[in-house]
Amino acid sequence: MNKTIKCLIVDDEPIGRQIIERLAKQVNYLEVAGVCEDAFEAITILQNNDIDLLISDIQMPKINGLEFVRSLPSPPVIIFITAHDQFAINSFELGVADYLLKPVTFERFLKAVNKARLQVDLKKSRYAGGSDSDTKATESLFIKANNKLNRINYKDILYIESNKDYIKIFTTETSFLTYSRMKAMEEKLPSSLFCRIHKSYLVQISAVKAVMGNTVELTNGVSLPIALSHKDSLFIALKLNNS
Repeated sequence: MNKTIKCLIVDDEPIGRQIIERLAKQVNYLEVAGVCEDAFEAITILQNNDIDLLISDIQMPKINGLEFVRSLPSPPVIIFITAHDQFAINSFELGVADYLLKPVTFERFLKAVNKARLQVDLKKSRYAGGSDSDTKATESLFIKANNKLNRINYKDILYIESNKDYIKIFTTETSFLTYSRMKAMEEKLPSSLFCRIHKSYLVQISAVKAVMGNTVELTNGVSLPIALSHKDSLFIALKLNNS
C-alpha cells in the first residue's frame, strides 16, 4: 500500500474542523493537506493539489456536502462525517468509503480511513497502469432499489438502460430500477469494463457477444442499438477495427 494519503477536511464549524484534524493527525499514513470551512474553499485546494481523501461534513451553508461531491468531475475518495443519519442512503449512492455520525471516536474514524485507504490504493494502481483486472471484476456499487441498498458486482452487470430520471440495471440474474441519470452512472463505473453505445444504453464490454451493423448482441440474447456517435468508442473498447 502507498505510505501517505493526502486528505482534505471540510466542515463549517470550527470545533468540528479541529476534532477531525486532531483525529487525522493520529493516523500515521494521513497527511492533512488542507482544512476548509466550505465547499468553495475546498474546490480551490482540490484544483491545485493532488488530494486522495476528502473528509467532509454534509450540512453546510451555501452548498452541502452531497451537492459538493456531485459537482466534482473526478472526486477523491470520500468520507462523510455528520450529526444526522438521514443522509446515509444518498451518501452511499455516491460511492463514499464511509459515513460517520458525530461524535466520532478514534476507533471508528480509524476503521473508516482504513476502508478509504483501500480505495485510494486501488485508484492509484489504476492510474499507474497496474494489472488489476481481476480486482476490478470483483468490485461493486450500491444501488437504492426496492426500499433498500443493493450491492451489485460490476461483473454481474450486463447492461444499463436509461429512461429520463431513472435507470434500469440488468444483471445476470435480475434487474434493478433506481432514480439516477445515465451520466452519473457512467462516471461511477470503470471505463475499462463498460462502454456507452447509445444515449439510452451502457453495456459491459465482456457481455458483448456479437456486433451486427448498428446492433450489439449480448451474452443473454438481448440486442441493443448502437448510436453512430458511439460506434468508434465501442470498437476501440472491443479492440476491433471499425471498417
